[in-house]
Amino acid sequence: MGPGRSRTALRLAPGRRSADRRIGRRRPSGGGPSARDRFREVDRYRAEREWQRYEGTAQRDLYRELRERFLERHSGPARWAADLGSGPGRFTGRLGGPGTRRVAVDLSLEMLALLEARERRPEVRATLDRVRADAARSPFAPGSFEAVALLGNALGFAGAESERLWRAALSLVHPGGTLTLEIAPGPGERSRYLVRLPPTSVARLLRAPLVAVRPRVEREGFAPEPERRAGPREFRRFSPDEVTRRLVSAGWEVREVTAVAPALGTDAARLEAVRPDAKAWAHLLELEEQLGRMPARGARAAAVLIAARRPLSNGQD
Repeated sequence: MGPGRSRTALRLAPGRRSADRRIGRRRPSGGGPSARDRFREVDRYRAEREWQRYEGTAQRDLYRELRERFLERHSGPARWAADLGSGPGRFTGRLGGPGTRRVAVDLSLEMLALLEARERRPEVRATLDRVRADAARSPFAPGSFEAVALLGNALGFAGAESERLWRAALSLVHPGGTLTLEIAPGPGERSRYLVRLPPTSVARLLRAPLVAVRPRVEREGFAPEPERRAGPREFRRFSPDEVTRRLVSAGWEVREVTAVAPALGTDAARLEAVRPDAKAWAHLLELEEQLGRMPARGARAAAVLIAARRPLSNGQD
């Protein structure tokens, strides 16, 4: 199914004849493009770069695998799942379970075209729809999806539209369904203990049981990464506390909050040393998840994943 079409079984919002519609307009000259314009006009090169952001190095493998494991923990039976701001759909096929119909929603035709080209799994391709739309102005009726994902810090990149996107994402989740969010609270951090060891020593150390490694990591603490260059003009940071507080106040059940790779996520050299050792790599994934679930790790994390379940009764923020 091509971009801009959805199956008739999926309800559209009242007054919407199609999920394919024009997305905004340019700002007057001199004002600069809006966030929506920037994402809508992504070219093939930028779409390919977004896909490659999760492959080719040990660091990218770590980021991808931790996200995949998180989605697997919070995926379950669902008739419909939506990946809002899907980009090239790196994680779209991870939403829901067997038999789930998945809808990738993005402003960019190039991103959606790359999703079709890159997705190789026949069972996913057969259950995948692509819709060019602004997720903050969803063409779908409230409660249309049992699983909704807002990954890649789409919320932060929405900038001035972030509140509208937040409300839209929550409204699309069917009562009892799951929302998965990714936010970017800070520049990231790394383990003081692990980064003072030579890379080969880290690889050997991580072959040991985690009960022998984790206390040392926690004892020496974490060093914050320096702030990166300024992001897009409209970029907005959200803290895990803010997001979870808003969810809880709306009656949602927050099931997991995990900072992504607080131990070695920013240390490419040591990750390259660990990657060839399957046992050390498996232990690293477990260590990163254990540390990431510690509440203190979220405040400065470069990425935090949050999974929450919508209540069966009414209640939205």
